[in-house]
Amino acid sequence: MITHPVLSRLAMTGIRLGLDRVREFLTVLGEPHLKYGVVHVGGTNGKGSTVAMVARSLQAAGYRVGANHSPHTSEVNERIVIDGAPIDDAFLSACIGEVERARDAWALTAGIDGEPLTYFEFITCVAFVAFARAGVDMAVIEVGLGGRLDATNVVQPVVTAVASVSFDHMDVLGDTLAAIAGEKAGIFKKGVPAVIGPMEPSANEVFVRHARVLGVDLWKPGSDLRRARSGEGWDLSTPDGDLHVVLGLQGEHQGANASVALGILHLLRRQGFPVPDEAIVEGFRAAWMPGRLEEPLPGLLVDGAHNEAGALALARFLAKRPRPEVRILLWGMGEGRDPLSIVAPILPHVDELVTTRCAHPKARDPYDLAVLLQDAEVVLSAGGPVEETLPEVWWEADEVVVAGSLYLAGAVRDLVASGALDEEPAPADDEEGLEPDDEP
Repeated sequence: MITHPVLSRLAMTGIRLGLDRVREFLTVLGEPHLKYGVVHVGGTNGKGSTVAMVARSLQAAGYRVGANHSPHTSEVNERIVIDGAPIDDAFLSACIGEVERARDAWALTAGIDGEPLTYFEFITCVAFVAFARAGVDMAVIEVGLGGRLDATNVVQPVVTAVASVSFDHMDVLGDTLAAIAGEKAGIFKKGVPAVIGPMEPSANEVFVRHARVLGVDLWKPGSDLRRARSGEGWDLSTPDGDLHVVLGLQGEHQGANASVALGILHLLRRQGFPVPDEAIVEGFRAAWMPGRLEEPLPGLLVDGAHNEAGALALARFLAKRPRPEVRILLWGMGEGRDPLSIVAPILPHVDELVTTRCAHPKARDPYDLAVLLQDAEVVLSAGGPVEETLPEVWWEADEVVVAGSLYLAGAVRDLVASGALDEEPAPADDEEGLEPDDEP
């Protein structure tokens, strides 16, 4: 399912933070979000990977598990995963229909004009309904934006976690790490144990303070969470034990995410949810996320890096990867971000930068993006839509790295699946099949 009529109508509703509307509507729906255990995971980066590792481990332990991700790359089904598989079209349509009918009746009764729920609020409620109807034992829920006022923060979790804090969405969350951390710490609940990943001291202190006020048993790196590279895997430790794991997800940054995930799983044990070590080992190896350092074809690396921390993680990965003769970065991103500061760490590891855009309505025009990147110390050119530009650079480079947006990553995955890169495109100046110097 690429989309659905109601989702298409809601696609441009934008961000509208707050919990009152969602809480009221979920009461109308029968509070589906309270019918199973919940692990709630936030973070600027790494939360999706952490969710994937926790969900896969719980599944390997024999639980029926729901996982909620955002955003999706190719299809909206990716947002709602049950026992490791995206929700199928028929079940998704049924859940959307249930939520749509209830929403319309609620809006009429409450006298609400306009759209009563945003896209994200609506699809979050669809996920809650799907998990309840599927009878999951545990849902691992990824925060959409921030935490304190995010629509997912209506849940009553048994464990919470924040994988990382870095600069992103500053217009909404604040322009300091402490302010951003304060929004993300808003998912902490009184007496509910929590885990945090590595972060700057100013952000770390915010979580420590919130945990102290709420009586939260907080596990954090150094004192409670430890990790070390060991061969192809990682040696991880928490107050409840040590474990060696090999990860299915690529990148050195995944070691930190795995450490947070292990902390979550060990805290779940304390809450009465047995998870054997062998299930964790299996789950961490099986965990996978589309568009995160993914290689859909040899010589094509796709990553959703769209902020400074994500770009730095991609740069570190490229630094350790064998350098081909010609590596081209195909870069596209949305409005409202400073592209030069984000892409800068990646530039020393590529030979050329080409701008592009996917079909998302908020994607930035490639020419405008190139203008903003004109001070980049790399060969720079403005491309066109990704469906035209990707085949061109694919046949020109030894390796293509696509980054800047998860939606762009999804578009590239779709193009690969369609066979768009199977045949070399005809030269643009040879539309009639003539040599450049031939007379027409």
